[in-house]
Amino acid sequence: MNRDESSTSVRTPTRGRSTAARQHTLREYNLALVSQAIFDATTPRSRADIAGSTGLTRATVSVLVDQLIEARLVRELPPATPLRAGRPAVPLTPAERTVVGLGLEVNVDYLGGTVLDLTGQVVAQEVVPGDLHGSDPAEVLGRLGALARRLVEEVEAQDMQVAGARLALPGLVDARAGRLQVAPNLGWSSFLPVPLLGLPERLPVEIANEANLAGLAQLVAPASPGEGDPRAGSTIARMPHPGPDDVAPPVPSSFLYVSGEVGIGSAIVIDRELFLGNRGWSGEIGHVVVDPHGPRCLCGATGCLEQYAGKDAMLRAAGIPLDAPVERFLDALEEGTPSALDAAASAGTALGRALANFVNLIDIETVLLGGIYTDLLPHLREPLTAELTTRVLASPWTELDLRPALVAGHAAMIGGARTVLRDVVAAPSAWTTSD
Repeated sequence: MNRDESSTSVRTPTRGRSTAARQHTLREYNLALVSQAIFDATTPRSRADIAGSTGLTRATVSVLVDQLIEARLVRELPPATPLRAGRPAVPLTPAERTVVGLGLEVNVDYLGGTVLDLTGQVVAQEVVPGDLHGSDPAEVLGRLGALARRLVEEVEAQDMQVAGARLALPGLVDARAGRLQVAPNLGWSSFLPVPLLGLPERLPVEIANEANLAGLAQLVAPASPGEGDPRAGSTIARMPHPGPDDVAPPVPSSFLYVSGEVGIGSAIVIDRELFLGNRGWSGEIGHVVVDPHGPRCLCGATGCLEQYAGKDAMLRAAGIPLDAPVERFLDALEEGTPSALDAAASAGTALGRALANFVNLIDIETVLLGGIYTDLLPHLREPLTAELTTRVLASPWTELDLRPALVAGHAAMIGGARTVLRDVVAAPSAWTTSD
């Protein structure tokens, strides 16, 4: 049976109002169904393709596609050359530079924002480096709000519409209440961040843990050469690989993402969805205990992973100033500096122990290493693998896939913007003018 409006078009005098409501709900559902079919496609699909995959009639699909085009969510590509007699198919693809999402982030050594369009392209970005340890949240978030307003003004001047924003924070976040519970490395706790941004009410802003958003940014499947229009598909379903020539292997539907910065966060992704736990606080791998007799962490405990494998911990162990860029540590490793090699070995061992605990608990096969770990992986792999081989019970029968994150730089901002746009695609009726 086709899932179109005609299946509920008969009204009775006593049920006219409720039937109309059901029709409205069904139209919303069908519009979302068509929207997802377009945005999830790895190659552009025609109206006929969508009708075939969704079970809707071609007439219904045509009406719904026209609504998505009018809403500037979808655009038509030039007609494809027909393989047989008949009207050529018109491929459909996400619209460029129309509706956009804004990802904002406060991290320990920078704040910034990224604007992404529906094709996955970065259309505006601003990142401001700085030491934000022990900073004043009102002052920092006020600066971030000013940065966000600049980005919004920039894209709106180019006739783009900002659908909303996600604010990524490095700590425990109660997203439902809009409250940051604690961000140990910032020295922040127990307040509502969004009002401090000072953004207009017309721009909806939600908060999330930065590692979770960075993990969502990894849910991509880079296009292979020859797949057609390189802009086809979208940031909702996939995103181009940052390397211009090589095609990365597809990211599996389940993985553990670990981001290394001053702090260390992770995201557990199962079947392309975040596993958040009861309160949304899962993935705090940076505070897994490596040695209970180790140094005290800013969280108040001792021997946390961050004290061995966080950026500051590695720079300190290598004898490099904490305000130096991580590239200086990489240069020391390439030059074979003994203190740097020892620091990397210690960090890799500690990270391997923590990852082994996660793998034993959740039976994950793929670990994506992001943040500074993406570039450091060649220097961490040997001690990491040694610990995993020793400590993962299943290691004799399966090999853990350790690989660099597909989206490494400022992944939380990209993930935040993608999350905004994913909501648009999932509920496109808010952007159409139909009744």
